[in-house]
Amino acid sequence: MTDVNAEKNEIRERLARYCFLLDAGDMDGMAALFTPDGVWQTDFGIGNGRQGIAEHGRSLRKSDTQKPRAVHLCTNIVIDLDGDTARVLSNWTTVQNSETGPKIGSAGGYIDRMVKRDGVWYFEHRRIDRFIAEGKW
Repeated sequence: MTDVNAEKNEIRERLARYCFLLDAGDMDGMAALFTPDGVWQTDFGIGNGRQGIAEHGRSLRKSDTQKPRAVHLCTNIVIDLDGDTARVLSNWTTVQNSETGPKIGSAGGYIDRMVKRDGVWYFEHRRIDRFIAEGKW
């Protein structure tokens, strides 16, 4: 018999690990949280497969100017389990340094389809809805 709470805790752990890896700039580690054919759909493009996801992540970090340190926070997590698949909805916020102190950089929602393979939960498809950002009304 499946322990629903244990399964949900494993999924929440993956969501948190994603944030830590992203914030550390470890795009290969972040991409490893996806299935080999996973999809990472952002406002700035789509990464397909682990290599494509890691490359897309690195492309988002490239800049001529240094970006302030930031952390991703994941909250309001709702997990609907269906055997070895799950639909997960959550909100995210980035908090970053600025000249005047901490500020919210952007925020939005994650819409995830996850699958359990060989006892491990992976993102099969992660869509990032970035609906709170500078210039968005």
